Amino acid sequence: MRSKLLLLVLLALPLRAQTTVTLLHFSDYHSHALPFYSDEGERGGIARAIRYLAREKQGGALVFSGGDTINKGSPAWSDKYGCAEWPWWNGILDAMAVGNHDADYGREAFETCRASVRYPILSANTSNMIRKKVFDVRGIRIGVFALAGSDFPTLVKVDGLKFGDSLGAAQDIVRELRERDRVDAVVMIGHEDEDEDYKLARAVPGIDLIFGSHSHLKHDLARIDGTQTWFISPWQYLGYISRVELTFRDRKLTDVRGGLVPVDKKLPEDKKIARRVQEMQEALENDPQYRELFVPIGRLEQAISVEALAKQTLDMMRRLSNADVALSTMSSFRQPLPKGTLDMELLRAALPYENEIIVCEMPGAQLQRVLDFSDETYVSGAPPVDAARTYRVATTDFLANVAYRDVFTCEKTKTGLRVREELRKALTATPSP
Repeated sequence: MRSKLLLLVLLALPLRAQTTVTLLHFSDYHSHALPFYSDEGERGGIARAIRYLAREKQGGALVFSGGDTINKGSPAWSDKYGCAEWPWWNGILDAMAVGNHDADYGREAFETCRASVRYPILSANTSNMIRKKVFDVRGIRIGVFALAGSDFPTLVKVDGLKFGDSLGAAQDIVRELRERDRVDAVVMIGHEDEDEDYKLARAVPGIDLIFGSHSHLKHDLARIDGTQTWFISPWQYLGYISRVELTFRDRKLTDVRGGLVPVDKKLPEDKKIARRVQEMQEALENDPQYRELFVPIGRLEQAISVEALAKQTLDMMRRLSNADVALSTMSSFRQPLPKGTLDMELLRAALPYENEIIVCEMPGAQLQRVLDFSDETYVSGAPPVDAARTYRVATTDFLANVAYRDVFTCEKTKTGLRVREELRKALTATPSP
């Protein structure tokens, strides 16, 4: 009798409602509309990504972009077509973060691009930008915001775009989302590097999920140590898409699951977009202004991985400048080079930026501070550092004057040598008979 009464009581209790919300995110597309060669095989292709994300959207998913959707200078697609793809995401994207390259063609061009889309472009610490957005999915409220990283003031020189403190902005936004908007989860969609994302999670409680960007990092879903914040990053160029499922019981987040979806040949294309991309690429390659980029300049007998390319380049920099040590940011090397015909567009894809080699002399103690500054550095010729010795160091103007400027304090001498051009000479030189 007692068991029957207990059963009746349990049946009378309200069931705890469970709801799962799917979030998808890509970042640092940089106008790579075509599939590209990677160390893992062919990746990317906007026609594949659009087909996949459109179907997920139809199933109720929220879809986000971490920004950096264009890139002046490389690939050439961006110089010819600008933000032509932005409207292709209408009806698919729910929001996009402001990336440091999205205003590469100036404020007027950026505003024209922004006017072409129906999804909001977010940045909580950028002037004249939407700070946040709240989405209601089957009764679950998801608060979303984006940040401009601390390097934006140095990287983005565009009239009318000003960048404030990211941590202060995040604290204000998370408080608003939690206390005023009464959201059930808080999500940050970009655009700052991995180190800043981790610092953000530890400094600002209440962020459930950070979608990584800017560092071009491939990182599967994991919880950031010492926090309740989850982190995932989809690499670059639509090579992967982050897919995360948030499960709620009675509007309380109880489970976070997900991973990286490879954008490869297994994903079918949107045929209409694929035809459009093919036509635009053919027009680009036949345009007199860009035609030379697609003319063969050499042939590689074997593929060169990103790491091998970086080593070859840094060894070359050290040799050309008679340096003891050569350094470069990892972000200066973006893609491997495939076996076969080499053209300038492929080389520009591997090294998108035409950095200059500079040299300076510094004591060992300072060199050690430079080496310790970040783990996102390629190094050539650095044995255990002798603090009492003076070293001749070769690096790029970007590392010395932008990325590591706070620790790279020495008298810098320009060499007039451009990294990519010197690498081109080395790769295309005819071997002696």
